[in-house]
Amino acid sequence: MLTFDRQFMLGSFQLSSNSPTFIIAEAGVNHGGDLNVAKQLIDIAADAGVDAVKFQAFRTENLILSNVEKAPYQKNTTAASESQFEMLKKLELKKDAYSELKAYCESKDLIFLITPFDEQSLMELEEVGVDAYKIASTDTTNLLFLRKVAQTGKPIILSTGMCDLNEVTLALEEINPINKKLVLLQCTANYPIADHEANLNVIQTFKETFDAIIGYSDHSVGLGAALFAIPMGAKVVEKHFTINKELDGPDHLASLDPEELKEFVVKVRQVERYLGSFEKKPTASEVHTKKSLQKALVAAETIQEGEIIQESHLLAKRTGGVGISPIHYSKVVGTPAIKTFIKDDIIHV
Repeated sequence: MLTFDRQFMLGSFQLSSNSPTFIIAEAGVNHGGDLNVAKQLIDIAADAGVDAVKFQAFRTENLILSNVEKAPYQKNTTAASESQFEMLKKLELKKDAYSELKAYCESKDLIFLITPFDEQSLMELEEVGVDAYKIASTDTTNLLFLRKVAQTGKPIILSTGMCDLNEVTLALEEINPINKKLVLLQCTANYPIADHEANLNVIQTFKETFDAIIGYSDHSVGLGAALFAIPMGAKVVEKHFTINKELDGPDHLASLDPEELKEFVVKVRQVERYLGSFEKKPTASEVHTKKSLQKALVAAETIQEGEIIQESHLLAKRTGGVGISPIHYSKVVGTPAIKTFIKDDIIHV
């Protein structure tokens, strides 16, 4: 089994199997290439209470050939007449913008995350000095690029959309000898996905196959599948968000609006409270309830002093917390009565 670190820092956040859920608000390219809009997205994320905001870094010429068609979902959400190259070119941010956005995130106590899509962008981000790299599903099979990212020594958050388990394994085998700080995300790479495409059970497959921190990158509709991924073991969840779902761009329609992002964070934290402790014992409130509701042994009939107590002599009734729990009845049966008990007397030994 490939083994990765189970505890490391993502910026100022100590991620581990016991840490709170790390919430990534995926701004992606929903800024439309406008730095001021990108800052507005950071403001929205800070107001919602997420842990990190993520953007995307690419040089279109290094990412895609000029004549490649748009993905089907992109044709549904943007002008079908333009190529994927033309669409992406309008959404680029420059190196100075990365530095400015990183500083702005930090001023809002948010961790700045970004996805490099090509080697030039990776080198620029190294100069900027980012804390970690999110790798998109499009590069999970790009082993040469994964190796270069791993060599930076920065934590890697790896999405796995469009991949089978063998491809995921090959990606992790490339990263593992170089870099042990990794989060593995189940992901279905469409925008949005149908409910049956979320495949949260893959989280369990990942847990059984790899010794790593697991998370979920969510492209489902609304608050969606990520909330259900947390009780399955996801320690990192990622969700797209936007200023307005009606804006022009490929990802707005599958994103949360500002109010939904707030609700998403509230629900994540509520799920964590529901999960509670791994230790099975009465809660503080149950200790008082237990006295009123759980039962103790009482006499079903008169038992003479010295008489050997039989099972038929005993009943269990609520006594207000006084007496012997019926879970210990076997310690009472077969012993002599220490006094005469009449019906409904609380049994003592």
